Amino acid sequence: EFCSSLSGIMLLEVLLVLGTLLIYFLFSKKKEETLPFKDGWWGRGQKPVTKEDSSIRPFKVETTEEELSDLFRRLDQARFTEPLENSCFHYGTNSVHLKKIVSYWKNQFNWKKQVEVLNKYPQFKTKIQGIDIHFVHVKPPRLPEGQAAKPLLMVHGWPGSFYEFYKIFPLLTDPASHGLGDEHIFEVICPSIPGYGFSEAPHKKDFNSVSAASVFYELMLRLGFNEFYTQGGDWGWLVCTNLAQIAPNHVKGLHLNMVSVSKLGLTHLLSVLLGRYFPGLFGFQDEDVRRMFPFLKKGLYRILSESGYAHIQATKPDTVGCGLNDSPVGLAAYILEKFSSWTDMEFQNLEDGGLERKFSLDDLLTNIMIYWVSGCIVSSMRFYKENLQKGIGTQKHEKLTVQVPTGIASFPNEILHIPQAWAKKKYTNIVSFHFMPRGGHFAAFEEPELLAKDILQFVDKVEKEQLWKKK
Repeated sequence: EFCSSLSGIMLLEVLLVLGTLLIYFLFSKKKEETLPFKDGWWGRGQKPVTKEDSSIRPFKVETTEEELSDLFRRLDQARFTEPLENSCFHYGTNSVHLKKIVSYWKNQFNWKKQVEVLNKYPQFKTKIQGIDIHFVHVKPPRLPEGQAAKPLLMVHGWPGSFYEFYKIFPLLTDPASHGLGDEHIFEVICPSIPGYGFSEAPHKKDFNSVSAASVFYELMLRLGFNEFYTQGGDWGWLVCTNLAQIAPNHVKGLHLNMVSVSKLGLTHLLSVLLGRYFPGLFGFQDEDVRRMFPFLKKGLYRILSESGYAHIQATKPDTVGCGLNDSPVGLAAYILEKFSSWTDMEFQNLEDGGLERKFSLDDLLTNIMIYWVSGCIVSSMRFYKENLQKGIGTQKHEKLTVQVPTGIASFPNEILHIPQAWAKKKYTNIVSFHFMPRGGHFAAFEEPELLAKDILQFVDKVEKEQLWKKK
C-alpha cells in the first residue's frame, strides 16, 4: 500500500512537472515570439534630457561647386595599375575598363542632371534616437474613389542606396499606368539606413539591424502608419525581418528578394549531401537542385570567393574605408565590382564586367556619387561589424521565427540560393515563393517590373485572405 501511494505521489509529481513545463512552453513561447524594440541613443555625447525634436523637414540633394571641383581634381590625379593580361574581372574591377568609366565620369556624366532626378521625389529628414534619418516618401499621383494607398516600407542594402528603388516607385504608386491594374496602390517610404547615403551615421558602437528596424518602426509610426508592408533585399532583408519580429501586429506582410538562414541543423547538412539525389526527401524542387548543385561549386566555393569584403568589413572596416573615402576611383572600383558579380557571376569573364548589360553608367555613377558626396562609405561598412562581430547565430533575432505573412521572390543570379524548404523553418508563414525568371542581387534596380509584379501578387493574397489577421 505504501508503495502504491508512493507511486501515486510520484505520478502526480511527474504530471505536475509535465503540466508546468507545458504551461511554461505555451506561455513563454508566446512571449518569445517578439523581439524587443531597441530604444537607443546614437547621437554625439550624452543623451540630452530635453525631448527630441520630432519634426519632419523637407530635404533636397545639393552639392557645391567646391565639392565637385575637389572630385574632378581627385579623378584627374588617379593612379591606375595595369591589370594582368586576359584577367577580365577575375581579380576584381579591371582597371582598363575602370579608366573608361572614370573618363565618362569626368567628361560626360552630368551630376547636376542626376541631382534633379534624385530630387524628383519628395525627400525628408527627421531625428530619431539622436540621429537624422533621411527618407524618400512617394505618394500615388491619383487614387480611385474610395480606395486608400497601402503604406510600403522599402529598405536597401550595401553597396546600394535609396536610389535603387527609383525605377520601381512609379510601378507601385501608379500601377495602372504601367499595365499592373489599380487594385493595390502603394505609398512608398524608402529610408536610408543610418550611416548610408543622407541618413546620419550613428556616433556610438552597436548600431545593428535590430537598431535600424527599431528606428524605421518609429519612423513609420511618426508618419502615422500603424499597419504597413515591408520589402527588402541585402541588409533590407534583415532589417525588415527584424521589424516583423519587433512589431508583428503592425507589419501586414513581409516581402523579400533575398533570404539567408543562420541556424543550420542536421537536416540542412544532409540535404546538402543528399539533396541532389533525393530532392523530394528534403522538399527540394527541380529548380532548387539546378541552382544549388554541385554544392561545392555553387555554394561553398562561391561564398569563399565572394565574401572577402564581408570579412574585412565585419572586422576592420575603418582601415580600408580610409582609402575608399579618400579616393573616388578606389570607391568606384570597390562598389562596381559588386554590381558586376552580384548581378551575374558569369560577368567576371567579360573585360567590362558586364556592368552595362543591366545598368546604365549614369545609374551606377549616381549610386557611387551618393556614397562620395555624403562621405558614408566607412559608416556603411561598419554595419557589417555591428551585425556580425558577436558571431553568426548568437543574436536573439536569429533564434526567433517570423510569423508575419511572407513573400519571397527568389532571383536566379543571387549569390546563394536558399530553397523554400530551408526558408520556412525561419519564416513560418510563407504565402508566396517564386523562382524569378531572371535577375540577380539588385532586384529593384535590375528588374523593377518583375519585382513590382511579385510584390503586387503577394499583397493581393494577403489582402484577399486577410492573412495578417490570422497570424
